[in-house]
Amino acid sequence: MVDDVSPVLLEVADGVATLTFNRPDAMNSLDVATKEALLAALREVADDPAVRCVVLTGTGRAFCVGQDLKEHVDILKSGATDSLFRTVDEHYNPIVTTIVGMQKPVVAAVNGVAAGAGASLAFACDLRILADTAGFNLAFANIALSCDTGSSFTLQRLVGRAKAIELLYFPRTVKADEALTLGLATQVVPPGELAEVVNGLAARLAAGPTVALGAIRQSLTFAADHTLTESVEFESAQMTRTGQTADHAAAVDAFLAKEKPVFEGR
Repeated sequence: MVDDVSPVLLEVADGVATLTFNRPDAMNSLDVATKEALLAALREVADDPAVRCVVLTGTGRAFCVGQDLKEHVDILKSGATDSLFRTVDEHYNPIVTTIVGMQKPVVAAVNGVAAGAGASLAFACDLRILADTAGFNLAFANIALSCDTGSSFTLQRLVGRAKAIELLYFPRTVKADEALTLGLATQVVPPGELAEVVNGLAARLAAGPTVALGAIRQSLTFAADHTLTESVEFESAQMTRTGQTADHAAAVDAFLAKEKPVFEGR
């Protein structure tokens, strides 16, 4: 458990790890301390067998508005530009690869605006549940920077290359209803219902066959940049692996007994 003064809170309960951005006064922007805390928390829950689903959310009005521009400007003025852009390799890249590479489901509970790297982090999750007051903004071009945190990979796979180019070239806030239409949101709910809906979804995922769910998300990621032949070979390996799990055996036994299976995540 991370203490409540941390820029990223971590709570684990009933198989669900909830990571919460905790800089509401700064719109949950990402300074170095926040990025380091987020990466450490993600690595911790990725390696914890007791965690069977991960939820990423924010406190206050924002989910996460990306890079802390105040810190960014301070570093620019100091002349230490090398350290400024090292953050992509040292923080953003390992953060997003840890999310995408996780062997368990990851859900973004988007409570408010998600901009820049904050939007990219949400896109890296499997499911995005949005409050109807939330939205996405790919703000990179507005500050004359390229996209990062995996958005070049994830965004076009969600909306197609043409729409991804449009959203990146001409940044604007994509409101929740449009995000749902475009496929950037899985579900849109009133703000007062967000926690209940996400908790129910996370509980359902945490009670699922974790190894199989992890294999499914990894198969989709692998197939995104491999040939059909390579992808079906990967599928075969994952089918063999999941077929040897206790959860698969329990599911078969439950099917024969005409009962609902109880999964243990192994």
